[in-house]
Amino acid sequence: MREKDMVNDVLSTVNSSLTGYANVIAQTFNQQLRQTITQIRNQDEMFQYDLYKLAEQKGFYHAAQPADQNDLQQVKSYFAGR
Repeated sequence: MREKDMVNDVLSTVNSSLTGYANVIAQTFNQQLRQTITQIRNQDEMFQYDLYKLAEQKGFYHAAQPADQNDLQQVKSYFAGR
C-alpha cells in the first residue's frame, strides 16, 4: 500500500470516528462519560488536523477552494436567525 493511500485511509477512518463521537456525546447522560468522550474526540480532532497538514504538504490532499465572503455571510445570517 502506498503512503498516500495509507494517509487517506487513516484520515477517512478518523473522520468517521469524529462523527461517531459526536453522536455518542449527544446521547450520553452521564456527565463523566460525556467529558471523557469529548476529550477523546478533541484529541482525535487534533490528530486529524496534524495528519491533514502532513497530507497537504506531501501533495496527497488538496483542500477545496476557500468560500467566497458573500457565501460565508449568507450562511452566518441564516444560522443567526434560527
